[in-house]
Amino acid sequence: MREFLGLDTSNYTTSCALLDTEIGQVRQAKKLLPVKAGMAGLRQSDAVFHHTRQLPDVLQMLLPDPPQNLSGIGVTVRPRNVEGSYMPCFLCGKTAAHMIGISAGLPIYETSHQVGHVLAALYSSQMLSLLQTRFLAFHVSGGTTDCLLCEPDDMLCLKIKQIGTSLDLKAGQAIDRVGLMLQLSFPCGAELERLASSSTKQYRTKPVIRDGNCCLSGLENRCQSMIQQGIAPTDVARYCLTSVRDTIFEMTAIARRQYGDLPVVYAGGVMSNQWMREKLSQAGNVYFAEPAFSCDNAVGAAIYAAIQAEGGVTWQF
Repeated sequence: MREFLGLDTSNYTTSCALLDTEIGQVRQAKKLLPVKAGMAGLRQSDAVFHHTRQLPDVLQMLLPDPPQNLSGIGVTVRPRNVEGSYMPCFLCGKTAAHMIGISAGLPIYETSHQVGHVLAALYSSQMLSLLQTRFLAFHVSGGTTDCLLCEPDDMLCLKIKQIGTSLDLKAGQAIDRVGLMLQLSFPCGAELERLASSSTKQYRTKPVIRDGNCCLSGLENRCQSMIQQGIAPTDVARYCLTSVRDTIFEMTAIARRQYGDLPVVYAGGVMSNQWMREKLSQAGNVYFAEPAFSCDNAVGAAIYAAIQAEGGVTWQF
């Protein structure tokens, strides 16, 4: 048995995962960072503090007993694999990974939070075979609304090129801001989805997209206006999620017109929304992670370590 530990300390969640490559199964443990009521996120200094406190507890949840077959550690150390990409919160996971690795004599494999999200989505949808070819991926969360061209890479596992993004608000930001307007708790995605499910309204939206990039600030303004007009919260929630969904759908179509009818993988916290999937699935040849693998997690970091150590995907599901 060979096992690989994954660590991810994003701006929202402390996450750990353990991949057993003999049977291709993964276990994970995670804990949201505490956010004060009415606030939309954390300062980096606060995120670092909370990760430092939570990491031992989350590791203990995942590994109540010392692991006997640990072969390596994967850790996300930056938001994206581009020059200058940096957030202090990822230092928490990096420090923990190196402390464990040095004390146990284990190799450490560093990657980005974005690569981790894509790998977790591929694992969850049982499409790790796409690592051998070209495909499109969306990373849609509180910090990103990115359309990505992904290609195989011997060194990085995935070579990622951003071919579309949001020019203002990110999708997760827009959802959280509208949720807070409706007195929901941060992060607001799951509650907003439940609220929207009670609406019977059918909205036709007009995504604002320029050269493959979207703009979402108008969505926030429109929802604020709807609330001021006394529109039911359920309908405001429905409009918000419809707008985000239609924007991602249109960005998908634009990317395929430019790069061909490639497979598409949807990753990131916003893509845990089950309601959005019906329309997005209409594009065909698209794949989604289950919610536990869409939201922030360390599964991709563990998979990255296993791929680097074993020279590819060597396990079966």
